[in-house]
Amino acid sequence: MSDIALVGKKIGMSREFYKTGQSIPVTVLKMETGRIIQVIDKEKRGYQAVQVGFGKIKNSKLTKAMKGYFAKKNTEPKKILKEFKVKNIEDYKEGNEVGLEIFKDVKFVDVRSKTIGKGFAGAMKRHNFGGLRASHGVSVSHRAHGSTGQNQDPGKVFKGKKMAGHMGDKLRTMQNIEIIKTDEENNLIYLKGSIPGSRNTNVLIKKAVKNIRKLTITEKIEVIEKLKKTPDKKKK
Repeated sequence: MSDIALVGKKIGMSREFYKTGQSIPVTVLKMETGRIIQVIDKEKRGYQAVQVGFGKIKNSKLTKAMKGYFAKKNTEPKKILKEFKVKNIEDYKEGNEVGLEIFKDVKFVDVRSKTIGKGFAGAMKRHNFGGLRASHGVSVSHRAHGSTGQNQDPGKVFKGKKMAGHMGDKLRTMQNIEIIKTDEENNLIYLKGSIPGSRNTNVLIKKAVKNIRKLTITEKIEVIEKLKKTPDKKKK
């Protein structure tokens, strides 16, 4: 089931201690149990996929079309619907539930969520500009972004020009984040380091796309312990 991703909520940050005395910062996520709403066939749509629903939503907040859709599928309404392309649709059945067990043997994951919104920001904060000089005749424009366009020809500002504007509140993906531990009883997953977004942000977690060979923290500690146990060769 590694093709399917899960949606969770960012609770906040904490730390994990290891027997070597290391303190590792972790982000705690409360995961939602997903329900398979629809299995999409290649003959009908041209691709194979599974539609999974996450989270609860009141019936009154649904449109008539969505009410009819969930009634037809005979499932309770779901707040978020996500489609995941899969290799074998035979492994999935409508109504089945997917939870943290899909990350049982997974060491690294990719995380996608919305960054914290910073509102309207200037060019220095938004794009890390250096600003203008603090002396030698520079007047009132120390934090300006400098020249914007060209002369009469082409007489316009090119698209993508780095200027002041809305900062943050964008979907971002972080790859190869290590799973420190999972708590299946409470539906919690502990990821190493920080991930984008503020508290209660919806986070999409899936198995890492890249083939990574780096060691996890526990594996590194095991290597160190082995090195400690092996006796040094006597000097001649």
